[in-house]
Amino acid sequence: MQQYDLHGSHHGCQAAQVNMEARPIDAKMITRRCIVTKMKEFTMAKYRDLIQENAGALLIILPRNLTALSEDDRQHLQTVEKDFEEGSISIPVYFAEETDELLQIYDAIQLGNTGDQAASALEALMSGASANGFQMVVGGPQSKSLPDFQITNIQGHLSGFGIEEQLPTIAVVAHYDAFGVAPGLSVGADSNGSGVIALLELARLFSKLYTNSRTHAKYNLIFLLSGGGKFNYQGTKRWIEDNIENQESSLLTDVAYVLCLDSLGRSDNLFLHVSKPPKEGTAGHTLLQNIEDVSKSFFEEVKFKMNHKKINLAEDMLAWEHERFSIKRLPAFTMSSLESHKNPDRTSILDKRDSVEVSKLTRNIQILAEALAKHVYNLTSQGNLRLFSEGLEVQTDLVSAWLNQLTAKSRATQLLHKDHHLLSTLEETMNRYLKDVKRSTLKADKRDPEFIFYDGSQYVMSAYNVKPAIFDLFLAAGIVAYLGMVYLVVQNFSYKNQSAMRNDFFDVEKDVQNTTLKNTRIYV
Repeated sequence: MQQYDLHGSHHGCQAAQVNMEARPIDAKMITRRCIVTKMKEFTMAKYRDLIQENAGALLIILPRNLTALSEDDRQHLQTVEKDFEEGSISIPVYFAEETDELLQIYDAIQLGNTGDQAASALEALMSGASANGFQMVVGGPQSKSLPDFQITNIQGHLSGFGIEEQLPTIAVVAHYDAFGVAPGLSVGADSNGSGVIALLELARLFSKLYTNSRTHAKYNLIFLLSGGGKFNYQGTKRWIEDNIENQESSLLTDVAYVLCLDSLGRSDNLFLHVSKPPKEGTAGHTLLQNIEDVSKSFFEEVKFKMNHKKINLAEDMLAWEHERFSIKRLPAFTMSSLESHKNPDRTSILDKRDSVEVSKLTRNIQILAEALAKHVYNLTSQGNLRLFSEGLEVQTDLVSAWLNQLTAKSRATQLLHKDHHLLSTLEETMNRYLKDVKRSTLKADKRDPEFIFYDGSQYVMSAYNVKPAIFDLFLAAGIVAYLGMVYLVVQNFSYKNQSAMRNDFFDVEKDVQNTTLKNTRIYV
């Protein structure tokens, strides 16, 4: 399960070691036991009952195919995820995807629990002694904090036509990490794999335009892949501070707007989330107008809308990534197919590869590309004109390939260390299209850390088939009885042997005497 500290508050559970007998969730005797249950059987009310009865650990078996769940099951799992993230967890909690072997163990644990429902104490005792059980074991040390963990940002840019320092800049930003109740199962296909793919495709398309002198626009384009997005956009925060407070940096001195990308691959709805509606005549208003025009002209099935939400500084977590820029009074927006930042799909292990529709993601990227191009080339008044067509459009095969790559393994923040192969792949890809691609890293302040991650996001749990503890009692009683019988036999065997030997000796002595007398009579 997730375990991290954010803004001084601990989330998740740090306990990891387990060496306990397994019990089903409806067992009567669960003190110091590892509860093994299926997701459908589990509720937070039952979890609170387990804590009151001093359960030792919890293993939740997830359905084999998370993308094929019914809507009720999806909502149930997401509710559990949310409650776990908000609460304080005092016991080790593990999640495992369903397998045939795991189901066999689960069924055996259910059968071994029949003693709890016995009609009498003797029946329960005999049932417990004859049943088989499982000892669930997770070894290794307890989880330790990672004080030197580094969050990585990757940036690159395309220089506009003219004197770079005197040209306006448009920044395209997307965070690349994923989040879920279990880090090892968090692949974040839509949030925010789709945002990463959209940024890379925009970089590829505009790099082709900027290498041609006839289509070289008078705008600088910055592309930023930020880290720590699921932890209040820590990477974005540091990147803004470094570029605003650094007098040598001119990246944010003349920003037309910052366009953040988040969750773009699920629906026919598109929302431009803003903290402050752009005024008419500004660059942000032009972008808004262009997205509306492109959607109506070429993609009639898309419903586009602007969502205005003020920044709530009293909240520990910001709603959208653009709010990091808006706090610094930089014009910024987030484009998403989700209407609300509270949508549970953004922070769920259910956000799998099959949840993203490649065709819709490709279309939404095409809308963004056309809207941006209309702005940087000042084509707003040109009517229904498409720039990205006939070999220059968004490539569906490339989008699908990137989606497979990004969802092949977990992208939880604490698993993406600075030398992770995925970061190297993203940096190499950006180097193909952009100039001055570089990484920047940040660490938490050791005196007052804003975030702390822990090692041990993935473990191996072993299930040993064992007899229950009551069987040891019966076995001990049997051994004592056996040894007692042996002792009595040995003691009695020694006494009888001595008596028998004494009687045999007297019989032999009599025989010898009789024989001597007979011989004497003969010879006399």
